[in-house]
Amino acid sequence: MRRLTCLLDLTSAEITALFARTGELKTQYLEGHRDPLLPGRVVALLFEKPSLRTRASFEAAVAHLGGTSLFLSGDEVGFGRREDPADFARILSQYVDVIVARTFSHQTVLDLARDSQCPVINGLSDEAHPCQALADLFTVQEVCGDLKGRTLAFVGDGNNVARSLAIGCAKLGMRFVLAAPQAYQLGSEFLDPLSRELPELRVEQTTSPQEAVREAAIVYTDVWTSMGQESEREDRLEAFAAYQVNQSLMQAAPSEARFLHCLPAHRSEEVTGAVLDGPQSVVLQQAANRMHLQKALLLWLLNEDAG
Repeated sequence: MRRLTCLLDLTSAEITALFARTGELKTQYLEGHRDPLLPGRVVALLFEKPSLRTRASFEAAVAHLGGTSLFLSGDEVGFGRREDPADFARILSQYVDVIVARTFSHQTVLDLARDSQCPVINGLSDEAHPCQALADLFTVQEVCGDLKGRTLAFVGDGNNVARSLAIGCAKLGMRFVLAAPQAYQLGSEFLDPLSRELPELRVEQTTSPQEAVREAAIVYTDVWTSMGQESEREDRLEAFAAYQVNQSLMQAAPSEARFLHCLPAHRSEEVTGAVLDGPQSVVLQQAANRMHLQKALLLWLLNEDAG
């Protein structure tokens, strides 16, 4: 059964095919066509964490494809509390065709995928954010063309988005550079097994944002304090004070470099408004592409991906 718990679940060829299908679906949407390719299909959105982009983009994608979505708050349905998680997954997957899970723990997504009788999509976990990374890299392809040999510089915490982008870049022949304080860089527990599975992995790490962006086609950042890390906020603000993406840092990158942010952004913390709203920013295009990419993903998961 097809699934997407992290980008290791997809081959390079499958990602390339997803991008091609995403481009077709986006063109059709912009031309006013919304073919009901998934009539009668039901997608469950099982969320332990709040969301704007993940929820709205999936609900819109399913509606455009002629299906129905069910939003299930973890608290509302007692997920992980009222009954055994395996029973929960086996029962829910009798009612729906796909489960999108936005969870605190990555293990929760893996458990759902193990016990579910329908495909499971990781809509975000503490270790991975594959839908975000796929939409990001599709956006990079739109603005840069061929991805091979390009450099993506991630300035900030080596978090779930950074990990997913590192995997995606490896699968598509890109160089990934992380600029972060040493304590917030990607650790050997992530990189060592990943390098064994992906010999083509090109991950570099530095404490210098200027060094990271020197050859970057894409400069990327994310919030310094994610959901669930609120108690660390003051420490993180101090640690990342020199890692703000501002006009000075963008000037250290090539003039054609573009700026990405997975949003929501904390203006004047990890990024300035001048960069976020500036001519090098493609964050609105990036956010819009979540919906188009997820349409292609749903079609692929349900074997309805004939273009």
